[in-house]
Amino acid sequence: MTEAGADSTDALAAALRRMGLAGPEERPRFHPLEGGVSSDIYRVETAAGPVCVKRALARLKVEADWRAPVERNGSEAGWLAAVNALLPDAAPRLLGQDEEAGALAMTWLEPGTHPVWKAELAAGRADPAFPREVGRRLALIHRAHAGDGATAAAFATDAIFHDIRLEPYLLATAEQHPDLAPQLTALAEATAGTRETLVHGDVSPKNILAGPRGPVFLDAECAWYGDPAFDIAFCLNHMLLKSVWKPRHEAAYLACFRALVDGYGPDAALDRRAARLLPSLLLARLDGKSPVEYLTRESQKARPRAFARRLLQRPPASLGEIAAAWAAETAV
Repeated sequence: MTEAGADSTDALAAALRRMGLAGPEERPRFHPLEGGVSSDIYRVETAAGPVCVKRALARLKVEADWRAPVERNGSEAGWLAAVNALLPDAAPRLLGQDEEAGALAMTWLEPGTHPVWKAELAAGRADPAFPREVGRRLALIHRAHAGDGATAAAFATDAIFHDIRLEPYLLATAEQHPDLAPQLTALAEATAGTRETLVHGDVSPKNILAGPRGPVFLDAECAWYGDPAFDIAFCLNHMLLKSVWKPRHEAAYLACFRALVDGYGPDAALDRRAARLLPSLLLARLDGKSPVEYLTRESQKARPRAFARRLLQRPPASLGEIAAAWAAETAV
């Protein structure tokens, strides 16, 4: 971790002063963090202690030309505030948000006590109790805000969700698989038209910390009042992709898949929607605008691509059906 250049952080230092997190003469020290493609993220040393600062980018750091409104930083701040009030241990505490700089500040969580779940999975540490709690906490957030008019008004971010989720994932993938374009386009339209509750939009192992009090959700830039099935499907597809990445842990990852579904406990309609979305997201993480970085060889991509295409052509009825189909392939 290196200290950031002064030119790139002057605006953020001013934002911290406006948020009351730095004194008028204070010179906070900014250390850029790796991992994000949609924001600049820093560990910032202030006189009162370290904080984490995020600033949304208009053009994301990927090979494709992927742009999204920077107003999503405000949506993330709103999501953090909502979850802080409901489940204080499930997200970092929001310390402030500055609209002028398009930045927010939140508590700094030490990596030594809050490892990233993705890293834990990569190391083979895949206790199903953790994803079961991921599912349980996600369900609590969804159910707490279901049908709430004030939340719906605060997170009417349909355009942002389209720009940062539906277009780069489902619609961009439709361009790469024109024979599946009708299915992918229909899924995008159905998801966009489903407005039930507060959705995180980027629930994946890289955005969940394994904290001492359970899962901590990060990176809610895609927060939206919409379809909770998206959150479930988005996270579950990573369990299948990681089975290809680390095949020796495949059984453990599949157990995590099932545990997350059990922890969430979705109703039949939500389960069916999530099951129909999951293969589209699986294909998107291979051929959309934001492919997973850990599957680099075509030989690795062949199995999940064929699996996703097959399920898009013959939609599964449930998430359990997907888990069983994946396990059956492994057993052959």
